[in-house]
Amino acid sequence: MAERLDGKTVAFLVTDGFEQVELTEPWNAIKGAGAEVHLVSPSEGTVLGMDHTDKGDTFDVDRDVSDVAADDYDALVLPGGVVNADHLRMDEAAVGFARAFFEQHKPVAVICHGAWTLIEADVVRGRTITSYPSLATDLRNAGADWVDEEVVVDQGLVSSRRPDDLPAFIDKAIEEIAEGEHAGQVA
Repeated sequence: MAERLDGKTVAFLVTDGFEQVELTEPWNAIKGAGAEVHLVSPSEGTVLGMDHTDKGDTFDVDRDVSDVAADDYDALVLPGGVVNADHLRMDEAAVGFARAFFEQHKPVAVICHGAWTLIEADVVRGRTITSYPSLATDLRNAGADWVDEEVVVDQGLVSSRRPDDLPAFIDKAIEEIAEGEHAGQVA
């Protein structure tokens, strides 16, 4: 698997309050598959992870979301975490960054509450997606077909519900990133 993502660069978009395991496990697997990975955030310096409701570790931010573009990356990963997702969906640069991946037909992997950013970016209409169950109504209201499944793949959009789904989420994220652009991945 180590050769599968050689030459690919993947952005992980988070701010304080992300679910730590939803960053670290995909990060390690995608990096282990050969991709270069960057932690992108509207926060400068470091961001704080969470282990459910307990404070986790801090992580160094590689790039400010205002200083990067989807052109710089082959794929985007959106970890969850209620606070993280709520803050990202209110950040214009973060929302625009996420939307640009859809405009460029690039793979996006989202887990748990991360879908709030995609709702704000208006890219879920007509798409089949899963998320943490409390987002089901939000996603349906935004025009998505919400399903309660471990992992869903829809034309380059990979989604999962919670940390328990990480093994399936990671496998499908790596597969979609390796495949590259998807014509059906649109904004």
